[in-house]
Amino acid sequence: MSVVVERRCSSEAIWRVLGKASFAVLSHVTPSGEPRSSGVVYRLVGHRLYVAVGEDSWKARHIAADGRVAVTVPVRRGGIMSLLLPIPPATISFAAMAAVHPPGPLPAGPIAEQLGPLLPPQRLESTCLVEIEPRGHFVTYGIGVPLTRMRIPDLARARVPVADAGPAVS
Repeated sequence: MSVVVERRCSSEAIWRVLGKASFAVLSHVTPSGEPRSSGVVYRLVGHRLYVAVGEDSWKARHIAADGRVAVTVPVRRGGIMSLLLPIPPATISFAAMAAVHPPGPLPAGPIAEQLGPLLPPQRLESTCLVEIEPRGHFVTYGIGVPLTRMRIPDLARARVPVADAGPAVS
């Protein structure tokens, strides 16, 4: 029987890993209840993930309709060893609430500087920003454990509280 265990890995350690990554799989459901997922490039600012999507995209429409999403971030592990052995990436998964912000320029300041690479100036008027706030727990696999323990699911899995998500970016 598999058990997801609480581990000494802190939520702040997971936030640090999320800050170093930039690719995630974003999942949601359509208004008719059909599941959808797609790969996205994100930027972490504070304790929120931000994704740029087209204003008329199905992601913008579907996420705005409900706001509930799930996110999985693959975390590459293994270095040179991963070239020799089939080592799957570690993962961080979580449920979240997402808000779709309308197109337009970002408020001046540090937030605009951090999110600027997601929003090329020529696309500001047609790109929405999706703000993703993790809720509940991070469910991890292979985070904070040696590679050899990734073969043992009970040792590689953990459930870590998201903790205080901090203030949103406005």
